[in-house]
Amino acid sequence: MDTSSTHYLCLAGALDASLKQQPIPVTIEQLTGILCCTPRNVKFILRKLEELELIAWQPGRGRGNRSLLTFRRSTEEVLEESFQELAGKGRIKAAIELISRYQVGEALKERLLTVLDKQMGFRTEQGAAAGEEVLRISRNRAMEKLDPAAVYTAFETYLLGHICSTLITYDAGSSSFQPGLAHTWESNPEHTSYLFYLRKGVRFHHGKMMTSRDVKETLQRHITLNSPAMSHFQDIQHVELESDYRIRFDLCRPNLFFLHLFSSIYMSILPYDVDFAVNPVGTGPYLVLDHSESVLVLGAFDLYYGIRPLLDRVEIWYLPHASSNIRQYQLTEANLSPLPSEENQSHNIDYPALGCRYILFNFKREGVQHKPDVRQVLQMLYNQPAMIRELGGNRIRPADSFLPWKSSGHAFTEPPLEAACSLLKAADYNGEVLTVAYRTRKEDQEEALWLQERGRKIGLQLRLHPLSEYDLADVMSHADMLIAEEVLEDDWQWGMINYFRNESNYLHDLLLEEQLQSLRHLLEPFSALPAAARTQLLEAAEDKLRSSSWVLYGCHMNKKAQLSQSLYGLQTGSFGFLDISKLWVKSGFQL
Repeated sequence: MDTSSTHYLCLAGALDASLKQQPIPVTIEQLTGILCCTPRNVKFILRKLEELELIAWQPGRGRGNRSLLTFRRSTEEVLEESFQELAGKGRIKAAIELISRYQVGEALKERLLTVLDKQMGFRTEQGAAAGEEVLRISRNRAMEKLDPAAVYTAFETYLLGHICSTLITYDAGSSSFQPGLAHTWESNPEHTSYLFYLRKGVRFHHGKMMTSRDVKETLQRHITLNSPAMSHFQDIQHVELESDYRIRFDLCRPNLFFLHLFSSIYMSILPYDVDFAVNPVGTGPYLVLDHSESVLVLGAFDLYYGIRPLLDRVEIWYLPHASSNIRQYQLTEANLSPLPSEENQSHNIDYPALGCRYILFNFKREGVQHKPDVRQVLQMLYNQPAMIRELGGNRIRPADSFLPWKSSGHAFTEPPLEAACSLLKAADYNGEVLTVAYRTRKEDQEEALWLQERGRKIGLQLRLHPLSEYDLADVMSHADMLIAEEVLEDDWQWGMINYFRNESNYLHDLLLEEQLQSLRHLLEPFSALPAAARTQLLEAAEDKLRSSSWVLYGCHMNKKAQLSQSLYGLQTGSFGFLDISKLWVKSGFQL
């Protein structure tokens, strides 16, 4: 945006620019304060704005006579032109800052976001010898904290998986572990000691070689920060650095689940000489080039120990008012390869997500949600078949578990609202208002309004409390229940036990200590058990949530991605996101 537009918008923001074509009395001294410059520079700026026909200026004649400034164009016209100019030059960060700095009407905001959408997708930027291939992705919520010691949300976990690496990885297809930063590993027969053999020559993004000390200090960092994931590592009694490339973990009891922990995002190996919170450095295929409130920029790490990514740069932009939940992996028209027309078309891919939507009650707040009968009434209102039939969308099947294959074995019914009304009367309900918190996303808002209307029909008063972001203090103070969604990793046993044990999620925020303690006691032997017995234990924990109506299961979701036919290397990773380190674009090819 040029300086003239900046000066115009500055004046328009300080004066009443809505009085278009109407003279506004001002003084040079007043404009000096607005533009933060000398009277001489103010006069220069005014002449420039007049030349551009942005304003009309009539100087005051004689002492005490004020000058007249007339805005010849509306603020929104100039704002839109400046925005278009910035976006056209690829200055997306400056464009986003522009609409956040000035008051913008909803209609204009929608037009401007459409302009930004056209800047998303794949493009080749000139400058390097062969041009730099860039993917831009837009998100409709702000980035949460990027830190392996504290991360819980799916998208941030996915991103960290491109920045960092783990000793081993879990392959869901074969239910086996594969080498990562460790090329091999072994345990004693009692599963009380695990030895990892590290790869040599692995570099962190800042150039240092990885050694066993980095692995040990990564674990120590969890302890120092009192990480919400610490309970997973409580069996570790001693860590022995046998050499720079061998590290042994001795446990206080048998742990058959240990390898799952070391393939999880929490054990992303970090360099001991860098504070990750200040400088996010890992060994992954992408390094962090920029991280701010509006954008995360990742660049391909040329010294990656595996196969270098084919895309040179990935930009994840936060567009706060973008409404689509479809993941965009689109090509811009300029970058589409000249293939036959049907191959230039985009298409959607669908993949059912592990996990489901659900309602969780806030037991730390007084209210009628503590009454089991009232929670049963809400279960009848939050009826899964009715919700899917009436709301549709990406809701694909009713849920009775976080696991879709478990839900498929349940016989769902749809009790009439009259039955819920009768139970409500028997529950000693006296018209108390229950507050429903929900994130301002499409599915959450739909379900909140739908539930409120069904409650109204039986005399249950529900007040809606939208959240732009999850704010624990806000929920604790104002909400009796929360509409939420849990998405699990491909390693579903790890995902489930992390849901029950991690101290940074909704479950631990809203259940009482005695409720959490009952779950801890039930799951205490989990890590010492073989896989089949662990499954049974997780089923028992879910049954406790279900039978006590602490959680009301909703429906399983279908996730979507929009792709170009010229996009290759499509491999879905954890949470159903595409592995961006494998993506590449076919361009310049002609049959």
